[in-house]
Amino acid sequence: MSPARPKPVKPTLVLLVRHGQTPTTGRVLPGRAPGLHLSDDGRKQADAVAQRIAALKAVDAVYASPLERTRETAAPIAAARGLKVVPLKGLLECDFGEWTGDELKTLSKAPEWRTVQRYPSGFRFPAGESFSEMQARITGTITDLRAKHPGGTIVCVSHADPIKAAVADAMGSHLDQFQRIVISPCSVSAVLYGDTGPTVLTVNSVGDLTALAPS
Repeated sequence: MSPARPKPVKPTLVLLVRHGQTPTTGRVLPGRAPGLHLSDDGRKQADAVAQRIAALKAVDAVYASPLERTRETAAPIAAARGLKVVPLKGLLECDFGEWTGDELKTLSKAPEWRTVQRYPSGFRFPAGESFSEMQARITGTITDLRAKHPGGTIVCVSHADPIKAAVADAMGSHLDQFQRIVISPCSVSAVLYGDTGPTVLTVNSVGDLTALAPS
């Protein structure tokens, strides 16, 4: 008698949401420094993405990086479903170490900047995290959440670089190509994680989400 086959795990839909705009978006590398909140435009973006996600049939949980800007983005998403935001360290921004708080126009002139853009898998921020560690952290977190919510839909509010790394992994792209992916403030990237692997449904969406379904 042949052993019974294990039942397949139901796929989990993960909505990766970048936080809304802050007063320093596009100018400064804020990293994990505390005290950075959404701007007025960022709060409007958060309300808008909450309405777009509310159009989906169900959301089982809303997780967010513990930083203020991500929790503030997650709040209206959770409120629309009567849920609470669950802070999760695995969704944190990359630890930029000594680069934290520096202006991007200054960093772009540093000799290491070319490595950050062209060979990120080989770069570690001074006194901070490597891109490879960041990717392992975000993908491991998603794996854990998938196991916790089989067959469900969850929202993970995070930051541009971790989301780009997660999308690159789901697409089967090398980390050195993750800088080619654009993740805008309050955009939604949707990945369906099933037994046969991830299916990327949309990346950097700022429009209607009701058509989210694998073909």
